Amino acid sequence: MACIYSSISSFSLSSNSTFNPLRSNHKSKPTIYCAVGGAVAEPKSVSATEPLLLNAVKGKEVERPPVWLMRQAGRYMKSYQTLCEKYPSFRERSENVDLVVEISLQPWEVFRPDGVILFSDILTPLTGMNIPFDIIKGKGPVIFDPLKTASDVEKVREFVPEESVPYVGEALTILRKEVNNEAAVLGFVGAPFTLASYVVEGGSSKKFTKIKKLAFSEPKVLHALLQKFATSMAKYICYQADKGAQAVQIFDSWATELSPVDFEEFSLPYLKLIVDTVKQTHPTLPLILYASGSGGLLERLPLTGVDVISLDWTVDMADGRRRLGPDVAVQGNVDPGVLFGSKEFITNRINDTVRKAGKGKHILNLGHGIIVGTPEENVAHFFEVAKGLRY
Repeated sequence: MACIYSSISSFSLSSNSTFNPLRSNHKSKPTIYCAVGGAVAEPKSVSATEPLLLNAVKGKEVERPPVWLMRQAGRYMKSYQTLCEKYPSFRERSENVDLVVEISLQPWEVFRPDGVILFSDILTPLTGMNIPFDIIKGKGPVIFDPLKTASDVEKVREFVPEESVPYVGEALTILRKEVNNEAAVLGFVGAPFTLASYVVEGGSSKKFTKIKKLAFSEPKVLHALLQKFATSMAKYICYQADKGAQAVQIFDSWATELSPVDFEEFSLPYLKLIVDTVKQTHPTLPLILYASGSGGLLERLPLTGVDVISLDWTVDMADGRRRLGPDVAVQGNVDPGVLFGSKEFITNRINDTVRKAGKGKHILNLGHGIIVGTPEENVAHFFEVAKGLRY
């Protein structure tokens, strides 16, 4: 891969004047421009004691917002597409230590994000819970025996990660050594209601009629399932942290299909249970909560006790900050579709988001995962601009 050295100007976000990401301090910093998709990576430097992302979450003084992107390791990257040709099964790619590490590091080696997230899936624990599934190309997740009754729920085992997914722990340990504190290693899990939605619906859904029928006609059955998922995911988070994850994101992708009153019954208590359980043994582990389409539930999300709320792009960042209050950090929230725009357009949207987020306690990210087909050179530009920002 041919690379040439150049420099980019850092955007100044001076704390002594009006917050303005567009002001340049004209301090150039060395950058590598790589031939693959116009990607950008910084030269390797001595690792800091604490990654930028962790300092930002804790509210410490940082020079710029840390940046990583959901689904930064995946289908938009040519290197990933090439690997998929050799290993067509998603489960093989996500359950083989060497492949998990290689895929997780692909964006790190090219873009140098401030967060390196484990390549995996929220459904990975299901097999260890006695819920057979697969992820089929072109169709997505398929649960072979969807749960319907109390008897089905009784057969669900609580998750023991050391026994069921040792490859996750091994991969995280390797990633922590490879990244060497130059970025934060991130783990993730699915939230109880979202996991329950998949296993009751039998896969992805548009109307969520089966999970809602269960919730509204046999709530005790659903609560029993949610309890098992909450207990299991708390264990899974602790396991990931013990093996090297420095922060963990909880994905509650489908909780926003619930009305506020139903969210308070079927999602919020179990998210809070996870957070409370994890904090008993890992009090300083940052927990991030992402729920797409969460604008109608925003004020309820901090009640979970998480450290960071990840906003989707349908919420204005300034409004999100105001509604969430000063105690919780925020993540996001550029529309993933912006990455199909011009470089100037991408730059402007990054600056707008960072300006509205204000100084500190902000992780720059998208409002959802990177979309398949996103130009790799535009992802490179996103990181270049983001890493050139200065408060």
